[in-house]
Amino acid sequence: MRILNYGILAAAAGTLLLLAACGENSPQQNAESTAPQTETVTTVTTAAETTAETTTTVPYLEQCRAMLAEFPPEDLTEKREGVEYPSFVKLYYDSQTAGRETGLNVLVPPDYTVEKKYPVLYVLHGSGDTEDWMAGDMVQLSVILNNLVADGLAREMIVVSPYIYCSKDMPRCTGLDEQNFLNFDNFVNDLETDIMPFMAEHFSIAEGRENTAVTGFSLGGRESFNVGFSHPEQFGFIGSICPASGVISGTGEPHLMERADFCFRENAPELLLLSCADQDGAVGDIPYQYEEALTQNGTEHLFHEMHGYSHNVESVKAHLYNFLRMIFP
Repeated sequence: MRILNYGILAAAAGTLLLLAACGENSPQQNAESTAPQTETVTTVTTAAETTAETTTTVPYLEQCRAMLAEFPPEDLTEKREGVEYPSFVKLYYDSQTAGRETGLNVLVPPDYTVEKKYPVLYVLHGSGDTEDWMAGDMVQLSVILNNLVADGLAREMIVVSPYIYCSKDMPRCTGLDEQNFLNFDNFVNDLETDIMPFMAEHFSIAEGRENTAVTGFSLGGRESFNVGFSHPEQFGFIGSICPASGVISGTGEPHLMERADFCFRENAPELLLLSCADQDGAVGDIPYQYEEALTQNGTEHLFHEMHGYSHNVESVKAHLYNFLRMIFP
């Protein structure tokens, strides 16, 4: 195993900004005396009455629903003075699942230090791309994230962009047939067996599902569902952007699960965000079928529809604007 430019990851210290989480309302109502002024009234307050003050706790999913925006602000990807924008660094790990050395890209906060534990977001690319797409200039993930952190709207986190095509016989995707889909589906084993242990060994990682998220675009959206539903005990936040076919039966072959199994019988995530574009000519109405199945199964989730958007990077940015603000409260 070799690691390139590992020292870059401990970047110069920046300003630490904390998440401005959705506030909880705690209204307190003080009863006013209605006794006639001509009478002297003695009021005895019991212990039970002292607990009559009400506290309203909004469920986390509803807090996220209130935050959901169809489109991101226009200046989301503009760099600002005084904000550091670290770059993804390419690393390599020995993949037992693929039987070869495999690349992945890692983004750490500007003031990364081993004295602190960081939550981790895994972002998954589409069928025709590699680990470099989500980490590239087109997506501008570092700019989006660090602008949100600077505004107090997102947590500092480590972001991992892995290569999700996993086969010992085929190093690259050769088409959208059954075997290629199965090779993408095999990524869930690579993530579990190789990538997550690699990250825990080399980075200061906050453990637990409350500190672990996954999202992906297109075929990567299929695989983020695959990962999240296969290991709900490990992933507390799941996203999917314009997901490809075959997540459930009736939407393409090979399919990952039966329609009735598109739910969480235990370990439901804190957040499941499904984003789709209404002008998506690549996957058509497949995301709408997923939304319908989630609703019919009573699976709590947020549905993010982008009108006038298509199957491209702009849909990815719109999803990331929402997802990055919602994960790791």
